[in-house]
Amino acid sequence: MNLTKKILIALVLGVITGIGLSFAPGDVFSAVDQYALNPVGQLFLNLIMMLVVPIVFVSIVLGAAGLSDPVQLGKIGVQTIVFYLVTTAAALSIGIGVGYVLQPGAGGHFNISGKSYDEQAPPPVMETLINIIPENPIEAMSSGDMLQIIAFAIFIGVALAVLGDKTKRVHQLFEEVNEILLYLVNLVMKAAPYGAFALIASALGDAGLDALGSMAMYMVAVILGLLLHGALTYSLAIWGIGKGNPLAFYKAFFPAMSVGFSTSSSSATLPVSMRMAQEKLGVKKSISSFVQPLGATINMDGTGIMQAVATVFISQVYAIDLGFTDIVMVILTATLASIGTAGVPGVGLVMLAMVLNQIGLPTEGIALIIGVDRLLDMMRTSLNITGDAACAYIISEREKRSETTGPGTN
Repeated sequence: MNLTKKILIALVLGVITGIGLSFAPGDVFSAVDQYALNPVGQLFLNLIMMLVVPIVFVSIVLGAAGLSDPVQLGKIGVQTIVFYLVTTAAALSIGIGVGYVLQPGAGGHFNISGKSYDEQAPPPVMETLINIIPENPIEAMSSGDMLQIIAFAIFIGVALAVLGDKTKRVHQLFEEVNEILLYLVNLVMKAAPYGAFALIASALGDAGLDALGSMAMYMVAVILGLLLHGALTYSLAIWGIGKGNPLAFYKAFFPAMSVGFSTSSSSATLPVSMRMAQEKLGVKKSISSFVQPLGATINMDGTGIMQAVATVFISQVYAIDLGFTDIVMVILTATLASIGTAGVPGVGLVMLAMVLNQIGLPTEGIALIIGVDRLLDMMRTSLNITGDAACAYIISEREKRSETTGPGTN
């Protein structure tokens, strides 16, 4: 049985176990979660997170070194950021549309008295941009600051490319370290079915059926938005720009999507998603090594859909109508915030609080959705990493076609 089938079976068993535990007395679930599910899930997460910083650093160094022309590196960087911003705006538009069609907050009776949300202020956009260049690269690696790690790695990679034969042995050392890391990823992935089972069972058991029932329409709206974005936006981009088969793409990338679903972390899934993109989708290593780590940090299409649906949901619960200007402001604010709040813990809810403040909706409404946010976070993480891989695939296929045709042919 291959890994994909094992993970899929583990997820199904985890769902069944989690629903079963939601019927059990609270102390029974607590004991099972504390002594079995949480340790297994956390060990799996730790194993993957152990590899994230070294694999991002080494991969981007090799990716930048492989793109020996700095102009080419800049061209790919511009294409990547444009793709991420456009798809995030599309995701927000889909989320708002689904919210108005299904009206998840219009029919229910939600208790909004006494609800509070401990709001966190996101850092200013300019502060985030300035902090991309690390004062201390070692400190950035120890704290896991991905934007700073990416920036430092690009500098090292460009230096290796420019110096060429002078640093040939250093370049070879990075390639050998990369082989070690890929071997470790393959080793860790053997534990993926067990980690996936424990994480989904824990999340479902903790949420409980009462929370799921009361928020069912909101969850349906978010899930529908995620499915539409994957089926329409990404599929059309893969087919129209990348000239690829969307079904073959999703089939090849499914193991990474399932790991993203169970871990709820784009960064934690990065080693697996890069491996799938390079080995199963044929993405050039130099492009995958640059595009996907950057996407794991700034590309948040799934989070954008959640924000859009949640904004419409909260406006309906509080009976506050949103005008056309408000809707445009939601799309603009959340699209720009997807870069400005990169690397902030709990980034989805932080960004949502900023959006709600921008259009005058009460941030207390966030407390209504926190109970089911963990489960939805699992699903939107799968979409986020799929968008990163789709961008890498499209740029890689365009590069391959340009190399085949050559600059002097029509």
